[in-house]
Amino acid sequence: MSAFDRVLRACWLGLLVVVFGAMPLAHAQTAPSGLPDADKQQIKKYTLNEDIFNRLVAATKEARAEGITPRGAPDPSKVHSLDDLAAQAMAGDQRIPALVKKFGFTPREFMLANIALTNAVLAVQSRNDPALASNLNQVWVNPENIRFIDTHQAEVAALMQGGAEPQPSGQAQ
Repeated sequence: MSAFDRVLRACWLGLLVVVFGAMPLAHAQTAPSGLPDADKQQIKKYTLNEDIFNRLVAATKEARAEGITPRGAPDPSKVHSLDDLAAQAMAGDQRIPALVKKFGFTPREFMLANIALTNAVLAVQSRNDPALASNLNQVWVNPENIRFIDTHQAEVAALMQGGAEPQPSGQAQ
């Protein structure tokens, strides 16, 4: 598997973790090298906040309730931008585009939010995993997002557990 394929898989896994909460994060870099520089910069600059995170949690809960399940990794030969990656994610199940829209995301922003969350979670996990740390490209990790994850560890852990029902930040658990 090429480096680009591994990176696409990591981004896809990040999306699936957030949407479906069904898989652990694995060793990965999280910014595909084949993306245009503008997309790479947008990934780097995208900052998580309470609103974005709460909408991701709500979308995850609804996806689980609706039985939306992952369909597989994207075709790397068809991914040349974040928009391409988002289009493949939206095509995985006909219910995903409506779910994304319902929670106030465009497909591109939904992908950005998922990549930002994945990058930050991987960065936090890499603190205790030398193998993961050696595979993680810190260039694409936004320090603000790492701080966000550090202050929301319980919610993120619940989000990543397939059977758990994560509570949006600021709500009673």
